[in-house]
Amino acid sequence: MIENKSIQSLIGKVVSTKMNSTVSVEVTRVVAHPVYQKRIKKHKKFLSHVSKVVPKEGDVVKIVSTKPISKNKRWRVSEIIQESKKLG
Repeated sequence: MIENKSIQSLIGKVVSTKMNSTVSVEVTRVVAHPVYQKRIKKHKKFLSHVSKVVPKEGDVVKIVSTKPISKNKRWRVSEIIQESKKLG
């Protein structure tokens, strides 16, 4: 049996759902400053493909790496971890 060890997974918040079958997910990580060692939040946005799971803006989702789908899409949404608390 062949195991695929190159599959990465990240957890982030959906910030945009305005595209067809694509959402923008912002992943936040905390790193130490190289000189002063103060903890700093760094953010990065990933375009993620949506097929079975359809998240709304503000949802916390898990994204996994996949083969390139388009010029900038290399991730897909695998599950919704937490629903957004926005009313509307």
